[in-house]
Amino acid sequence: MTKELKAQVIEEIAAQIAANPDFYIADIEGLNAEKTSKLRRACFEAGVTLSVVKNTLLAHVLKGSDNDDLKSLIDTLHGNTAIMYTTVPAAPGKVIKKLQKDGFEKPVVKGAYVQGCVFIGADKLDTLASIKTKEELIGDIVALLQSPMRNILSALENKAEKAGEEPAAEVAAE
Repeated sequence: MTKELKAQVIEEIAAQIAANPDFYIADIEGLNAEKTSKLRRACFEAGVTLSVVKNTLLAHVLKGSDNDDLKSLIDTLHGNTAIMYTTVPAAPGKVIKKLQKDGFEKPVVKGAYVQGCVFIGADKLDTLASIKTKEELIGDIVALLQSPMRNILSALENKAEKAGEEPAAEVAAE
């Protein structure tokens, strides 16, 4: 590979990381053509961009980053490597979990950079697959805030109904 081509690939990887700040680094070693095709299809359906990269080129991008957390992912670069770019933080984790349930041994998460945090190791897959988006978290907070208000309104409505029923019961008794 020529220096110009390497520089171009490095720029493309850096641009993808800039455009998709959440990404996973996965081990795809040993996948045959059929399983690779299924992996690519599952990624496409989940809105995940899959790209196979050379470790040295990705390491160059990570070393050139101003972010020290990204630099900690350099240690994960060994064997065959794929980057899974995403705008939905849990999407690649869910894809990998689904494939593993279907009998796939690979891909395996080597590391991930999701919502400004670094995750290293395959044991982080469950955590990564359950990460909520910012919008989902805001929805959860709004629901939690609305819950006490609903309880108060319900209690007030019940008091008002009971207060309205008592005089009617007294009139019927007279």
